[in-house]
Amino acid sequence: MEKSFFLSTDKSPKNIQIKKEIINHFVNNGNDTIAELSKGLDLSIPTVTKLIGELSDRGLVADFGKIQTAGGRYPNVYGLNPSSVYFVGVDMTRHHLNMALMDFKGDIVKYEMGISFMYENTTESFELLCEHIQNFINETGDLKQKIYNICLNISGRVNPDSGYSYSSFYFSEEPVSNILSNRLNYKVTIDNDTRSMAYGEFMKGAVQGESNVIFVNVSWGLGIGIVIDKKLYYGKSGFSGEFGHFPTFDNEILCHCGKKGCLETEASGLAIHRMVLERIKKGESSIITQQVKDLNKLTLTDIIKATNMEDPLCIEIVEEVGLKLGRYVAGLINIFNPELVVIGGQVAETDGFIMLPIRSAVRKHSLGLVNKDTQIIASKLKNKAGVVGACMIARSRLFDN
Repeated sequence: MEKSFFLSTDKSPKNIQIKKEIINHFVNNGNDTIAELSKGLDLSIPTVTKLIGELSDRGLVADFGKIQTAGGRYPNVYGLNPSSVYFVGVDMTRHHLNMALMDFKGDIVKYEMGISFMYENTTESFELLCEHIQNFINETGDLKQKIYNICLNISGRVNPDSGYSYSSFYFSEEPVSNILSNRLNYKVTIDNDTRSMAYGEFMKGAVQGESNVIFVNVSWGLGIGIVIDKKLYYGKSGFSGEFGHFPTFDNEILCHCGKKGCLETEASGLAIHRMVLERIKKGESSIITQQVKDLNKLTLTDIIKATNMEDPLCIEIVEEVGLKLGRYVAGLINIFNPELVVIGGQVAETDGFIMLPIRSAVRKHSLGLVNKDTQIIASKLKNKAGVVGACMIARSRLFDN
């Protein structure tokens, strides 16, 4: 049972559109005065005043009092009422679920990180996912009555407009977003996990006003999220960002996409995991053998931990992967000429061990004039980037349909 948004009761299509623009102004710019709103939206002050009043009556907009100005009367500042609407973000990783509840203003009011969940492309795994989301919603108490939108991050090929996920949970002709909406009784949307991470960093993380940004997600797989002119780039069907499947290497390593030689086969968490296992089995020493008794249960988390404990083998492999990855990040910089490249995902938790070789390879392989325009930094939100981004995307789709 999807909720219809409060603006649907307004009988004037023009007023509805202007109210949407006012709300989006607050989303993108924060609190503001009526005079600044009028200037930014190119509307008369009486029109803005009237519609702000109507939005306030509906509880969507709040008056935050007066601010001091250089002269004259102090104007009132308006903004989104934080407690009027809430959104849920769900970030599904290979071994965990991260969930959060966000208010209308964009502040996270409840986190639940690292929920044990083994992703498998099965109906049983899907049912367990639904149970976890429902439990989280139930734990929000009375606030669940004000939840408007839920966004679920899924890796691989995802079409947010149609609601289909072609890499995960593609069990029937019905879009997975519809199945989730009917199951949870809330409007549910889906998006690619890396794109959500990019949006989280753009809205609440490492991005500080830059308009053109590339987010590189180095986790089990490898993907990018692209922001152009402050907007997420989706491509025609939402499949943009499949950086990991760039045909790169002349090797016989089969990628999970079914092809050989993908960048992901030698520059990802999966590649690091495979290389570590191969070299330990050949007799090379590592503290991993002391920490993990059964190497069949070795996780990427174990390897990241060993790297940060300065295990020589893990450091060597992470640096090797960083140099390979940096070579192709240089290619991205040459193509997009971004202001900022943000390196995130689980492998980025090794900090300098991955960042230094990436930067070194970029300097070596990118065009000098181009890379001078680009700053390369690590994720600020780290493991929360995906769930923050999911919440933000849920809010951005407030007016869909």
